[in-house]
Amino acid sequence: MSNEKAAKRKQQRAKNITYYRVIYGDCDSMAIVYYANYLKLFEIGRTEFLRELGITYRDVEGSGFFLPTTEAYLKYVKPALYDDLLTIETMIGFVKRASSRFDYAICRGKDIVVQGYTIHACLDRENRIVRFPDFLLNVLKGK
Repeated sequence: MSNEKAAKRKQQRAKNITYYRVIYGDCDSMAIVYYANYLKLFEIGRTEFLRELGITYRDVEGSGFFLPTTEAYLKYVKPALYDDLLTIETMIGFVKRASSRFDYAICRGKDIVVQGYTIHACLDRENRIVRFPDFLLNVLKGK
């Protein structure tokens, strides 16, 4: 197997696990997590995954680059409830020259609550789409 294929497989397997306990403020009047709050959990998972890979959003932005969300998809499978302990599983779905995708599964125990993804563009300080800088590309590709 070539080094490139091995690196791609390693990248595909890389996963971050973050735990989150549902607070009252996350819920609607039925004590069920309000649907839009799952995007906040996606962000928590993505932020912690990048931190585990050795980089923070502060590092990226301090270097003059920004990673806005350009697309988000969520599939609700089961409701999460007040005080549930959730597991946020985050993986890199793909990395292209100027965009990347993060895949998520939010689980309660072994049950999947929500699955989804977010896609992020790479922008410079003038809000122009640009290629990922090498330092960030290497982190995202697991090099």
